[in-house]
Amino acid sequence: MTTGIVPLVDAEEEALYGAKAVGLGEALRSGLPVPPGVALPGPEVDAIAAGEPVATAALREAVRSLPMPVAVRSSAVGEDSAGASFAGQHLTVLNVRSVEDVEQAVREVWWSANSDSAITYRKRLGVFERPSVGVVVQSLLAPDTAGVMFTRNPISGADERLIEANWGLGEAVVAGRVIPDSFRVARGGEVLERTPGFKKIAIRPAPDGGTFDEKIPVDQRETLCLSDEQLRALSGLAEECERAYGTGRDIEWAFADGTLYLLQCRAITIAAGSAPVAAPKSEGESIGHVPLFSELAAPDLNAIAGLFTQRVFAPGETVVKEGAEAAAFYLIDAGTATVTVQGAFRRTLGAGDHFGEIALLDQGVRSATITADTELVCRGITLWDFRPLVQSNGALAWTLLQTLARMLRGPEGS
Repeated sequence: MTTGIVPLVDAEEEALYGAKAVGLGEALRSGLPVPPGVALPGPEVDAIAAGEPVATAALREAVRSLPMPVAVRSSAVGEDSAGASFAGQHLTVLNVRSVEDVEQAVREVWWSANSDSAITYRKRLGVFERPSVGVVVQSLLAPDTAGVMFTRNPISGADERLIEANWGLGEAVVAGRVIPDSFRVARGGEVLERTPGFKKIAIRPAPDGGTFDEKIPVDQRETLCLSDEQLRALSGLAEECERAYGTGRDIEWAFADGTLYLLQCRAITIAAGSAPVAAPKSEGESIGHVPLFSELAAPDLNAIAGLFTQRVFAPGETVVKEGAEAAAFYLIDAGTATVTVQGAFRRTLGAGDHFGEIALLDQGVRSATITADTELVCRGITLWDFRPLVQSNGALAWTLLQTLARMLRGPEGS
């Protein structure tokens, strides 16, 4: 079932579309320069992650009108409030070059919001509930320069604009990949300070999708990448954003072909590989060998198996990290992975192995780090999907409890 993919300009309900999408919709309605895009509500993203045909067809139809390539970004409810910023927690997939690949990118974003690191961050904020993950699909620019701007200095609190910039896509600034140029600009547009950074790379769209790091020539690494005219334009954009949203804004922006674009505008936070594809609905027998599920009846096994979603990890990618909050259980379908505890090798996992089932029950922390050796194809289930099934099925819950008791007693039955 679908609940409404809409053009960004029509995204108005934050509980459905998330703050990022609604903020961009407000910007468009206010006449600000925002690249075209569409907003996906949380229930629609859940359906796409589960591989529901109606939802995936609706997604493809919605993005056909967008100029390609596109960026696929999370817009989870509560993601960019004044009390929390999920930058670095939720995934952005850049330079998606076909309608078909957008579906895969949406699943990657969904999984990032259900990752151990995102769950850990939510728990630290006192928020431990299933995330509602909206998504923004937006035409991707190939900017000359891009970066971030704070309409109030977040360090000193001074009533001035603080701007950080780099060549190419702004992700190099957002992710801390470079030392960006830094500028302080008075509210009236006067440039107060210019500080060259050390910009060794620019992130550029790759011809076949994704991005690559372009090395900046040595003589440009400390050359300022913004002119005074561009700084005045940014100051004007800051004024327009504050007029539309209120004071204290954190803005992502880009200059492409001489035009300034707004990419994101949120409240300033108060300090306190291969893409996945839809998993087919698996037969219950595929999880019957997992000790926790070994005593369940076939209908219950099938019900659990139907909740799995496929996830693919690139070689070298961390699957789970020791000490991180746990929120998902995985079965390995293909590839190998290494298990380490406090840096020491413990074992190698392969097809048919599994890990993390207790995370579905106790919401504890990971006891080991697991790293993909090769491309690792897994099926995963989050506690958000598992918990409602158990709560609604008393017989299943009782069988799990009995099985867990036997596991705790051990082979001697003491």
